[in-house]
Amino acid sequence: MAAPDRRIPMTASSSHGQLTNQGASTNIAWHQASVDRAARAEQRGHRSAILWFTGLSGAGKSTLANAVNQALFERGLSTYVLDGDNIRHGLCKDLGFSDADREENIRRIGEVSKLFLDSGAIVLTAFVSPFRADRDKARNLVSEGDFIEIFCAADLNVCEQRDTKGLYAKARAGEIKEFTGISSPYEAPDTPELSVDTGAADLANCVDQVVNALISRNIIPAQR
Repeated sequence: MAAPDRRIPMTASSSHGQLTNQGASTNIAWHQASVDRAARAEQRGHRSAILWFTGLSGAGKSTLANAVNQALFERGLSTYVLDGDNIRHGLCKDLGFSDADREENIRRIGEVSKLFLDSGAIVLTAFVSPFRADRDKARNLVSEGDFIEIFCAADLNVCEQRDTKGLYAKARAGEIKEFTGISSPYEAPDTPELSVDTGAADLANCVDQVVNALISRNIIPAQR
């Protein structure tokens, strides 16, 4: 006697929403994942979140984001860093530094960060993101409490003294146009979730401030 066929037949998914038009994309529907964010949080033992590091070039955004990433990784947490220069090697390599291109750059990063949030990861973004309106648009993509704005509050003179890439010197000489802090404005956050004096405090202290902020917001456990 033949064994019963226990295979599950492949059928069309019923987990998608209504067909909509989004910009130039037509007749598309959002498909719900079989594993949701809450299930991932329960499995991993921590919430997902977007840590949005903002500040002038040379303020220490990438340095701090990567140091925090290392600290969280050592606790066994799921994390990923989105770095401004790295993103412009691929996803945003078609964009320059005009106001319109900066806006589109941050729009794309906001959408990618939202996907990482849904994946259950803590995503750390390190971008100048000079305009409040663009940062607010990224914040408004997700629910309250999911977007943690971290202002790397180093003064311009400190950033110029660091100038590891020589960008400020080139901007002062007129070789780089629309450079934030010199020929293009930087709009500091009014009420960031956390402001870190990356111009004066040592790196370990800055990392502790970020980690403690995540613990206090119940994003990560106190001990892992």
